[in-house]
Amino acid sequence: MDMVTATTEGVKVSVETFYQKEYSGLARGEHVFAYRVTIENKSQHTIRLMRRHWHIYDSNADWREVEGEGVVGEQPVIEPGGLHQYVSGCSLQSTMGKMFGTYQMERLEDQVAFEVAIPEFRMIAPFLQN
Repeated sequence: MDMVTATTEGVKVSVETFYQKEYSGLARGEHVFAYRVTIENKSQHTIRLMRRHWHIYDSNADWREVEGEGVVGEQPVIEPGGLHQYVSGCSLQSTMGKMFGTYQMERLEDQVAFEVAIPEFRMIAPFLQN
């Protein structure tokens, strides 16, 4: 799938999605997608990812929000020029949907909090793209 990116205050967020056929089932109406997020710190400040806030939309008009501390159980510190990458997943009831959101970051030197955009990315079962 395609990669989407967004940069906010020197923090670049890139997302790639992958359909997880082995975990999905048309009969039970569950479609599982994995997504790989790469967060690159192109600023001059050491930062920590404190919180995440996701908006998840299913093409059947269902939507939900997910909010919480860190990502996959971590609150990573990212040095200037460094990056953090993680993989997570999302289950949809339909064969396509989208996600977007924000990370709350904190500059370690002065504890200033700021939000970083997570670009909107689409999750589409590959068999729909033929």
